[in-house]
Amino acid sequence: MLLKACASTPSGDTAASSSGASPAAAPAAAGGGGNTIKVGILHSLSGTMAISEKSVVDSTQLAIEEINKAGGILGKQIEPVLEDGASDWPTFAEKAKKLIEQDQVVVIFGCWTSASRKAVLPVFEEKNHMLYYPVQYEGQECSKNIFYTGAAPNQQIEPSVDWLLENKGKDFYLIGSDYVFPRTANTIIKAQLEAKGGKTVGEDYLPLGGTEVAPIIAKIRSLLPNGGVIYNTLNGDSNVAFFKQMQGAGLGPDKYPVMSVSIAEEEVKAIGTEFLKGHFAAWNYFMTVDSPANKKYVEAFKAKFGNDRVTNDPMEAAYISVNIWKQAVEKAGAEGSPTDLEKVRTAAYGQAMDAPEGPVKMNNNHHISKTVRIGEVRDDGLFEIVYSTPAPVDPIPWNQFVAETKGFACDWTKTDVKSGETPGKFKI
Repeated sequence: MLLKACASTPSGDTAASSSGASPAAAPAAAGGGGNTIKVGILHSLSGTMAISEKSVVDSTQLAIEEINKAGGILGKQIEPVLEDGASDWPTFAEKAKKLIEQDQVVVIFGCWTSASRKAVLPVFEEKNHMLYYPVQYEGQECSKNIFYTGAAPNQQIEPSVDWLLENKGKDFYLIGSDYVFPRTANTIIKAQLEAKGGKTVGEDYLPLGGTEVAPIIAKIRSLLPNGGVIYNTLNGDSNVAFFKQMQGAGLGPDKYPVMSVSIAEEEVKAIGTEFLKGHFAAWNYFMTVDSPANKKYVEAFKAKFGNDRVTNDPMEAAYISVNIWKQAVEKAGAEGSPTDLEKVRTAAYGQAMDAPEGPVKMNNNHHISKTVRIGEVRDDGLFEIVYSTPAPVDPIPWNQFVAETKGFACDWTKTDVKSGETPGKFKI
């Protein structure tokens, strides 16, 4: 079966979620019967997001294959069930429901866009099921039914803005796709710039997959005649048109450096190195990370999928997802309940591994500690790492620059004294 990618509501959907709404107890998932444990993989293999999501599926499959070759989990082989979200948000929700109800998987690995994640979130909360989400996102959410293995804003967006202010300038033009992640990310960026002496000179959005970038480039030239920083939260095929027309208009990285948060090695390869050389991206992982764990991961991926293939941050976060989940299942299984979703969820807290990006650990807020890196596109299409934090940064889901969420945190091990419930959002 083909894979499908996550979709979402229109751009105005920025509602935060901290819901733990679910049945009183999570049932044991039926997908653990027999000699296999069934898991779902839900990504876009078609539509505008396929340029990014196909490779995430490959990395997820690599992790599953490695675990199976090593004996599986508690003597059982992992059996993946693949679905295509087709870059359509309602389809993501439909396929998530199908994987849970019909295929009876014990967990789902999937989604790229926040629009797709927002679309499936009600399904996971209604069914009290579990999603591992592998992509950096805008934060302002902390669901009991999602584990976020990509970056929270304080592990990508915020440090990249700080780096740009120190190294590239204080005037920013914001361009993004028209849905929840770019709009919420830019709300954070504008608040951060105001707090730190920067300036937002312009802000524009394209429909997901849109290519009408010429008017935006003309505005950038007009509002930043002497150059300035372009902060890019475009997703999917829109990036192809944007970078090609930026170069065609003579707006190069010497005066108009672009910082992207959804452009990684796979997208550089697809768009063309000649259009991206000298521009920047902020991630937690680059293929050029120099570590034994990353060397092993890259070699294994190339051996399975071809020597011409590249690895990137969402792919690596997907790889982490499967391994963290596997460790949690093993811990829950040692206590007698390898497919009890609630026991597997709580067993995930504190799970750590020497990942390709470096040491990571699952926090009680369902996010992981991660090293922050900034890379510059070089001649071979890979990234020269120009900045890296000395140690992993702990995740902060509720943003501390935005007034509505300043002072809030999330911890799914805490219990509210008055209500007896576990809040996803509480005052620090």
